[in-house]
Amino acid sequence: MARIVGGIGCSHAPSIAHSYDKKLQKDPMWAPLYDGWAPAKEWLTQLKPDLMVVVYNDHMNRFFFDAYPSFALGAADKYPQADEGWGPRDFPDFPGHAAFSWHLAQSLVEDEFDPTICQEMSVDHGILSILPLLTETHWPAPIVPIAANVIQHPIPTPRRFFRLGEAIRRAIESYPEDMRVLVVSTGGMSHQLHGPRFGFLNPQWDNEFMDRLESDPISLTKLTHAHYMERGGAESVEIVMWLAMRGALGEKVRRVHRHYYAPMLTGYGLVAFEGVNSSDAR
Repeated sequence: MARIVGGIGCSHAPSIAHSYDKKLQKDPMWAPLYDGWAPAKEWLTQLKPDLMVVVYNDHMNRFFFDAYPSFALGAADKYPQADEGWGPRDFPDFPGHAAFSWHLAQSLVEDEFDPTICQEMSVDHGILSILPLLTETHWPAPIVPIAANVIQHPIPTPRRFFRLGEAIRRAIESYPEDMRVLVVSTGGMSHQLHGPRFGFLNPQWDNEFMDRLESDPISLTKLTHAHYMERGGAESVEIVMWLAMRGALGEKVRRVHRHYYAPMLTGYGLVAFEGVNSSDAR
């Protein structure tokens, strides 16, 4: 039987990708981010997952406003990177696991989720900006991408994302193959990129969110989208995707690592958890 061995919630941003490609890991502006993520990278290297289920949002590279699904599940054995305007980065395509994806699709439908199934799917910085910071090799395991709509309203509720995570857990635990699965959710923390509040940051809220994600995630599911946007800026509503990872891990978690850094236009956050019954994770 497959099992979840850990979960990661983290910010994604094109600026992270640019810093990596320009080799700014030791630059004074960027070093705190890379140094702060290093313990999670070491943990993930030791964890050696067989599969990564990644919940993220596409930034109008695979989907656009004329047809933006609430949830889109990749069901392929390979996922090329999207060209976001500056050409392909120096990374190979992501390996997929179509067999597990189809199992997940069937399980989600039986759980009353109805994802759009994509047998061809490119992935953008929602995944590609963060994984190079967390892995020794590219890529450490196949991915199953789940692209969520946190851009065009109406968007799924925080409670819906948490329940999606619970449904992902049930799907994983019903898969007959013995696999170690890491669940990852990515999404920016406080930031606003337009209007009178351009450049808005709220580190206090970002850290409160991570506190509550660990110890009281249900309280976060009761907040409205307006609350998230008021506290963190309009674009920060995408942080609700972290609730999918937390819902997948069960009632209680053990924190492996946490880091926060806010040098520019957005808060960069990271949490790594194990379930309390994940003593065999390493």
